[in-house]
Amino acid sequence: MFQTLKVATLLFGACSVLAAPTYERDASNLTVVLKNGTYGGVHSPQYDQDYFLGIPYAQPPVGNFRFRVPQSLNSSWAGTKSATSYPPACVGYGSDDLPYTSISEDCLYLNVVRPSGYESETLPVAFWIHGGGLSEGSSIDQRYNLSFIVQKSVDVGKPIIAVSINYRLSMWGFITGDEVLESGNANLGFRDQRLALHWVQENIAAFGGDASKVTIWGESAGALSVGMHLTAYGGRDDGLFRGGIMESGNPVFYGDFNAWNKTDFTAAAAAMGCNSTADKLQCLREVPYETLNSWVNSTGQSLSWQPLIDGDYIQGYTSLQLAKGEFVHVPIISGANSDEGTAFSPTGVNSSAIFLANLEASLPAASASAIAAAYPVTITDGAVPTGLPASWVPPDSLALGSNWRRSAAYTGDFNFIANRRLTCETWAKNAVSAFCYRFNTVPNGIASYTGATHFQEVAFVFNNKNGLGYPPVSENPFEGEPQSYFDLSDKMATAWATFIHDGSPGSFWPNYTIGNGTNFVFDTNATGSGYVEPDTFRSAGISLINSWSSELYGR
Repeated sequence: MFQTLKVATLLFGACSVLAAPTYERDASNLTVVLKNGTYGGVHSPQYDQDYFLGIPYAQPPVGNFRFRVPQSLNSSWAGTKSATSYPPACVGYGSDDLPYTSISEDCLYLNVVRPSGYESETLPVAFWIHGGGLSEGSSIDQRYNLSFIVQKSVDVGKPIIAVSINYRLSMWGFITGDEVLESGNANLGFRDQRLALHWVQENIAAFGGDASKVTIWGESAGALSVGMHLTAYGGRDDGLFRGGIMESGNPVFYGDFNAWNKTDFTAAAAAMGCNSTADKLQCLREVPYETLNSWVNSTGQSLSWQPLIDGDYIQGYTSLQLAKGEFVHVPIISGANSDEGTAFSPTGVNSSAIFLANLEASLPAASASAIAAAYPVTITDGAVPTGLPASWVPPDSLALGSNWRRSAAYTGDFNFIANRRLTCETWAKNAVSAFCYRFNTVPNGIASYTGATHFQEVAFVFNNKNGLGYPPVSENPFEGEPQSYFDLSDKMATAWATFIHDGSPGSFWPNYTIGNGTNFVFDTNATGSGYVEPDTFRSAGISLINSWSSELYGR
């Protein structure tokens, strides 16, 4: 599927960054001269866009570079290399990877899409980081097609260039263990992203991009990644970006920085025959790819490969860091979906006792009781976009449980919504612009009781109104939906493009302020595709979660 692009396949677009002081362009000769050499891309007459696909931003992380901080490119060449086909995805484990057969350990590449006809201008840059729990996903996922939002940016007079990247995942990108920390090789996936941002600073002008106007943008684990760049190295501003967009993710980890088990590394070393060696990490670098991948895909994927406090890239609990104002002070968009937790809540929550027991598995008894009181079985405030009360029991109640709604509300708040509120409040306290939102629309293919759950805003933001990457018609978010769904997509894509171009999404969306914190609610049932609301829902539970961020949750 991802071979050399023909014009007919350009419908799938590309995600990435590039610019243009030194390039030549016509339908048959499209080149850019970068620091290391020249690349040839491809022009799409259908979209009037130029694509440069599969450009490396680091040396391949294979052999002795496996499980090591990414290394900058160190070679140059004469002639022109082709940049007309998608790169392989990084090795991942999950449903996001199933449609794509081109997967490799050699995967640190990016893609760039730019509108044609702006040769005399420099354009702002969107830098897209995909989600997938830091264990799956890639820039070649067609749901992340950037051609449509780039086109929308042109249509509304806010033209942008877009870049997408791959970064290492699972054990390959987030290996844990004492040897990893001691050698300075933790958080490799985040460091991959960081090196790609440096590559953009050095090379984006060659595509017509403005290196001083880069916006980092991600969803879920991609939004967490944006948050980690905002707080990286103690909040040091390296001048790599001027804004951030976080969809269902923030600078506060949705997990626990302390949750990794030190025995996971030794389990991997033992399984690969490395336990008797003095340098187990180096031994793991020498294991054949097929052998290690097979083990990770079975036993190894159940272990804890995750971000770590390493005293360098992540210097401590980011919730405490935010409280001290130690983050990159740039404008942000930060939001979450109304029913995030329905995608992650435990099921079979058939009683208050089960709900409380689930809480006590990770919280002290007194804290669990306080949460249970803040999330009663009758909870309705916050966002049930179908108008159903939280206590409503769906048809498969035996699988979900009569207390599932309260469990889902807590789960969504813990993972995404409380962190979003804390982030918006922190930006406001530091007099930095924050534009916060709640997505409150249920697309086609999503059950009514599931609501506006995790990931559902993505197609709207990307202006992916044809549902590319959602193969069955039953899963196309827009299939059979009224015009209001298409209008909402236009509104969101325009706001995102405007923020990338101007640093603000538009006058309809108020800045978050202390004492008057508000969300813009994106809702197809509202006039004008949305409305402004006070950011006060579920305040009792969210206040508890945020007050315990470091002490009880370790984040």
